[in-house]
Amino acid sequence: VRWFRKRMHRVWSRVWHQWSRMSGTLNGILQGERVVKAFRGESREVDRFNRRIADLSRTGYEAESAWSSFFPVVLLTMALSGVVVLAVGGKAVFDNRMSLGELTAFIAYVGMLREPLMMLQRLMDWSTRALTAAERVFEVMDTPVEIDDAPDAVAMPKLEGRVSFRDVHFGYDKAREVMHGISLDVEPGEMIGLVGHSGAGKSTLINLLLRFYDPTRGSIEFDGVDVRKIRLDDFRRQVGVVLQESYLFPGSVRDNISYGRPEASLEEIVAAAKAANAHSFIVNFPDGYDSYVGERGQRLSGGERQRIAIARAILHNPKVLILDEATASVDTETERMIQEAIDNLIEGRTVFAIAHRLSTLRNANRLVVIDKGKIAEIGTHEELVTKEGGIYRKLVEMQQEVNKLRENYVEED
Repeated sequence: VRWFRKRMHRVWSRVWHQWSRMSGTLNGILQGERVVKAFRGESREVDRFNRRIADLSRTGYEAESAWSSFFPVVLLTMALSGVVVLAVGGKAVFDNRMSLGELTAFIAYVGMLREPLMMLQRLMDWSTRALTAAERVFEVMDTPVEIDDAPDAVAMPKLEGRVSFRDVHFGYDKAREVMHGISLDVEPGEMIGLVGHSGAGKSTLINLLLRFYDPTRGSIEFDGVDVRKIRLDDFRRQVGVVLQESYLFPGSVRDNISYGRPEASLEEIVAAAKAANAHSFIVNFPDGYDSYVGERGQRLSGGERQRIAIARAILHNPKVLILDEATASVDTETERMIQEAIDNLIEGRTVFAIAHRLSTLRNANRLVVIDKGKIAEIGTHEELVTKEGGIYRKLVEMQQEVNKLRENYVEED
C-alpha cells in the first residue's frame, strides 16, 4: 500500500496538471473567440483543444487503470487470508491444538476485518486524489505576498498629492532592468504627460506609481513618505486610475460607478455620471442606472464604458490620478465628450497621463519623455517642440505626417 500510494500521488499530480492545461487552453480560445473566427482558426483551435483532451484522457486512464489493478490485488489478498486461516486452523484442529469453535471464531474475525480494510483502500484512493488536487491550491495560497503593508507602515488618511521619484530602478526580471534611475519631483495639482515610443517604459512607470510593483532600487515618495511605508488601504483610497481598456464588472451601471465607494448614494452616483458626460446615455437605458452592463461591459460601446470608468474615478475622488490612454480607440465626437469628462476629473488633482495623441497633452504642466527606461526630456509642449533633434519633436512631426496622410485619404474618398 505504501508503494502504491507514492505511485498514485505522481499519477494524480499529472492528471491535475493536464486538467489545468486543458482549462487554460479552453479559456484562451473562448476569450479570443472573435480573433479565431476572423482568421479562420476554428479547425486549428479544435485540434489544439482535442490534443489537450487526449492528454487528459490518457493520464486519467493511467490513474484509473492503476487503481483498478491494485484493488483486485487487495481483494485477492483478503480472499487468500481466509484460505490461510482454513488451512492452518484446519491442521491445528486435526492436531488437537485448536477446537472447531476457535477456528470458526477466527474465520469470523477475518470476515469482520475485510470491510474496514476495503474502506481503508477506498479512503487511500480518495485521499490521494484530494491531496494532489489540494497541493495545486496550496501553491497559490502559499505564494508570498510581494506587495503588503510594512510592519512600520504609517497612516496617511489625507494626501496632498506631492510625488517624488528618487533614483528609481526596476526590472520585471531580476536579470534585466527596464527602468534606469528615474528621478522626478511633481507638485500637488500638477499635470504630468508621459510621452515616448512603445516599450519605452511609460506603463512600467505607471505600474510602479500605482504600487503594483515596488522598485528594486530607489524609492517613490508621496508627500515625502516612501510609498512602501504608507498603509495600503490609505494609499489605494487616494490614488485612482482610468485605463485604456476600461474594465466593467458584471452587474448594473450603478454598481460599476460606485465600485470604489459602495456606500455612495444615488445622488452622488448621478452627479459623478453627469460630470463624466455619462448621465445622458445611462437614462436612455431601459432600467437606467440599474441596467445590466453584461460580461466585461459588452452591452455598452467603448466610449460608454470609458465614460462610466471616468465616473467611477470621479466618485472615488482620488488625490492622485493616472490616465492611461483614456481617449484611445474612440471616434472624434466620443473623444471630445471623454476629454470634457477628463477635464472635470483632473481639476485639483495631481495627474499622470499617458497618450499617443500628443494633442491631448497640450494642457499638461510638464511633459516627461521616456526613452529606454530613462527620462530623456522634460519641459512644456512649446519648449520641447522647438528643441532641435529632440525625441518629442520627432514624435510630433511623425504624428503630423500621419494626420496629413489621413486627411489626404479622406479627401480622395
